Amino acid sequence: MKVLLASPRGFCAGVDRAAKIVDLALKVFGPPVYVRREIVHNSHVVSGLRAKGAVFVEELWEVPEGALAILSAHGVAPSVFAEAKERSVRLIDATCPLVTKVHMEVHRAVARGYHVILVGHKGHDEVIGTVGEAPDHMTVVEDEEQARCVSLPQHEKLMVVTQTTLGVDDTAGVLRVLRDRFGHLELPPADDICYATQNRQDAVRAMTERGIGLLLVVGSPNSSNAARLVEVGVAGGVQGHLIDGSAEIREAWLSGVDCVGVTAGASTPEGVVQEVLERLKVLGAETVERCVTAEEDTVFQLPPALRRR
Repeated sequence: MKVLLASPRGFCAGVDRAAKIVDLALKVFGPPVYVRREIVHNSHVVSGLRAKGAVFVEELWEVPEGALAILSAHGVAPSVFAEAKERSVRLIDATCPLVTKVHMEVHRAVARGYHVILVGHKGHDEVIGTVGEAPDHMTVVEDEEQARCVSLPQHEKLMVVTQTTLGVDDTAGVLRVLRDRFGHLELPPADDICYATQNRQDAVRAMTERGIGLLLVVGSPNSSNAARLVEVGVAGGVQGHLIDGSAEIREAWLSGVDCVGVTAGASTPEGVVQEVLERLKVLGAETVERCVTAEEDTVFQLPPALRRR
């Protein structure tokens, strides 16, 4: 049995930055450091930081007044900053710069009189934060079915933005339906799409074209981009499974499989991927070959407060 290992895979620049922010804050300021929501959607990252002294909370009211809190990579609504100011909570913002860019686009559009359509998953932390920027001027559309029946102000200027962790193919159908219904709709800039999301989906497609019989995507159940990688593999005719670690691999999946594709969602640490590879070797994998489809060199700067320290 052979393993095809996707490259790129795992941590993107935004996730790497967010995890480093919590780690460095613990070293600079000492524990406890509070983190609003999961810093990224991965159980291994969260448990590792919790072991170092990070305290994860759902809302800021759980943070003691005057304490230090870090905002997750997915971004938050302005109301969260206002709450922090009222309670004298010191904030470090770990929002991915690509998400911040979308927030700024929403502000500019609303200021110019636009109604904004956000293509994304309701309930996802990123979507909640983006809608919070202008809740009275935004409509969330999740899929093509909603796009066909959503009620929008026909007379107003309309603009679309997208959840960054959706790939080009994820949004193409929705955008096509919306454009057919609303001819004056302005489409989002192409660079709204997260490069890492698209690269990881492209790598899965490349592996399916090379004839893998099984796709293992390493990522936590609440990672939407990891779950989407499984869907991409299944759409390519491959058996696919989302696993949070090596212990979840079932030997029955490997029956009759000559080539296994392995990749990881954008919030999955590389160490977890290596544990999966070791488990596959125990189960009969003889070689591991990289499937390279792109090179990534994006790096996002740390917040000034940590950079100065």
